[in-house]
Parts: sequence; structure tokens; C-alpha cells
Amino acid sequence: MATAAAAPAAAQEKLVKKVYGSGAKGAKPPLFNGVVSYGNLVFIAGVGYHSEGDIKVHTKGVLDQIQQQLEKVGSSMEKVLKCNVYLADLKDYAGMNEVFQGRFGAEPPVRTTIAAAGVPGNSLVEIDVIAYL
Repeated sequence: MATAAAAPAAAQEKLVKKVYGSGAKGAKPPLFNGVVSYGNLVFIAGVGYHSEGDIKVHTKGVLDQIQQQLEKVGSSMEKVLKCNVYLADLKDYAGMNEVFQGRFGAEPPVRTTIAAAGVPGNSLVEIDVIAYL
């Protein structure tokens, strides 16, 4: 029986937190990391779009950035398990959905969408995801 209990503990010891590409270390630690994995899970911090355009342009830009980050670490849009969408204005819900539809494959992730006061950097939308490798 001790062997069965030791197996989960041994499996947990193999899990490692890995931070991806934050660049050179500064005098202070960063406020947060953009991409972190733990075991076979990958967490991508909120991504915004900081250029001109309407909600469709912003949503496409954000999803393109997320796709690039996922592919860089060996994952994909189809491997996203959870997605949080933060809209600067709920009136953009339909336009965001038009661009969002189909970007995660035939079986999209679970999703939460809210309107949030003050999405940083004048982005109309910010999205964060959890995926697997």
C-alpha cells in the first residue's frame, strides 16, 4: 500500500514551474510574467490590443497574439481549456463573438465574459487563457 501512496508524490515532484521569455533580469522582479507553465498546463496573462480599431480589430489582434504565444511554447488554440474575456464595454459583446467564433477549433474552451471598467492601455478587450501542452 505504501507504493501506491508514493506514486502520486513522485509524480508531483516532477512538476516544474517554467517562466517563458521575460527577457533580461532587472533590479526589481517584474510585476507579473506573461506566460508560465506548470507541468503540462500553460497560463497566459491578459493580452490587450493597443492600437487603433474597433472591437473586431482588437479581438483579432488579441487572439493572434495568444495563438503566437501558445505555439511558441508548444501548445495551440485547440488546447485552450479556459478563457476569460474582459470587455471595456458590454456593447462590444456581439462584435467580439463574431471574431472569437471558431478561433479555438470545433470544441472551444469554457469561457467567462464580463465588462470591466478600465481595461488597461485603452484596449477594448483583454483575454487570458489556460491551456495544456
